Amino acid sequence: MAVGHQSGGEPDSNPGSKEDKSLKAEEAGEAGDGRVSIPEKSPAPAEAEFVHPEGGWGWVVMLAAMWCNGSVFGIQNAFGLMFLSLLQQFGSVDDPDLRFKTAWVGSLSMGMIFFCSPIVSIVTDILGCRVTAVGGAAVGLVGLLASSFVTSLGPMYFTYGIVFACGCSFAYQPSLVILGHYFKKRLGLVNGIVTAGSSLFTITLPLVLSYLLENIGLYNTMRVLCVLMFMLVLAGFTYKPLLPKKPRSGGGSRFSQIFNVNIWKSVGYRIWAFGIPAALYGYFVPYVHLMNHVEERFGTDANKEVLLMCIGITSGIGRLIFGRVADYVPGVYKVYLQVTSFLVIGVMSMMIPLCDIFGRLIAVCLLMGLFDGCFISIMAPIAFELVGANDVSQAIGFLLGLMSVPMVVGPPIAGFLRDKLGTYDLAFYLAGIPPVIGGALLCLIPWVEARRRRALQKEAKLKEAEVSQKMIEHEKSQEEAPCRNGESVL
Repeated sequence: MAVGHQSGGEPDSNPGSKEDKSLKAEEAGEAGDGRVSIPEKSPAPAEAEFVHPEGGWGWVVMLAAMWCNGSVFGIQNAFGLMFLSLLQQFGSVDDPDLRFKTAWVGSLSMGMIFFCSPIVSIVTDILGCRVTAVGGAAVGLVGLLASSFVTSLGPMYFTYGIVFACGCSFAYQPSLVILGHYFKKRLGLVNGIVTAGSSLFTITLPLVLSYLLENIGLYNTMRVLCVLMFMLVLAGFTYKPLLPKKPRSGGGSRFSQIFNVNIWKSVGYRIWAFGIPAALYGYFVPYVHLMNHVEERFGTDANKEVLLMCIGITSGIGRLIFGRVADYVPGVYKVYLQVTSFLVIGVMSMMIPLCDIFGRLIAVCLLMGLFDGCFISIMAPIAFELVGANDVSQAIGFLLGLMSVPMVVGPPIAGFLRDKLGTYDLAFYLAGIPPVIGGALLCLIPWVEARRRRALQKEAKLKEAEVSQKMIEHEKSQEEAPCRNGESVL
């Protein structure tokens, strides 16, 4: 949940100019438009000396990271189609909890990607992006291949829901962190392009999967998807690190040297780390159950794949647009973009049961996709604003880890409600509530960060005044010294 960030568009001919302006704005206490300025965090010495190439081999890394996002989340987002095949493959019409049990496969898979993230962040800090990504992709390949040989839901929970998902988690997170080694001023735009990879795959995979599932079956379809994971192994080899490693402090316990406690000292990050998961309890529900809802509402002849394509297309557009917009939104005010996205997604989820015409459902999916892209594309830039570049790996890791609980819980609850009530209506209504609540919590972050900045400014001024007073007293004592020794100052 992700890389240095700069809120400017094009490279500045004078690298120090923006830092000088931020310093002056901090001393003034307020920006010209009356808002409290929130200057960027002071970089560590190693980071300050490092100059991001803003391109070069970084473009290759960007494409590799884009493939990673596409492979991992393209498969996850298209699970709704595999869900229908799993119902037919392992289900029984006499099983009253069929959808509840089957939904756990995709829900567990998505949840494990995020649940493993805190461990992945620590491993990435120790082993680096390249080793972590290549090893993770290899594990994901083994898990997906093994899933193509199981014959019941029980083993599928393990091979697809755990092994495949854990491998994807170890492959995915380094693809976010490595971008900060190559880009700073264009990070928002590059991050938008990278995350658009999943949108591109979400657009194309539904059509491909529909054809494959119909013609070669579930198991052979999984084996074809293994090709994507093999390519992901190769993509991981491009992650050549550039940023100097942050020196570890000699003091403190071994635990404190591995587990980064600095990120939790930021009140803004703590609100963000708990507000985002609070918003996600209904987030994954449409991706799992929308296909089945369409069949029940509009019949099996409905072109349900078009809905996933609509989400994928507008999500990709949203990631490119809002990724670029984030480069121009100062500091933690980027959070307001996520607030807006959660409000829209929540309302659109509640609108799904009200769509009695297929065209209206398409309109809902287009809006959901657009603001899904907004939410995803600016996660990394916000993390950098809250904790700084040196702490971002674990900051993103623990955020994604906390996101795992709502990701896992939401779809099975929706399936349970469908099995008991005979309709998805209540499930989609309830899925729209958490995003609204989570978005409201995130509104506190700019206020908290502004208050913290004012406290730091006040403390700095007090220290400056104290130093000035000591200098005056020292000069005065130097002038009085000759008089005390009986000498004339004239």
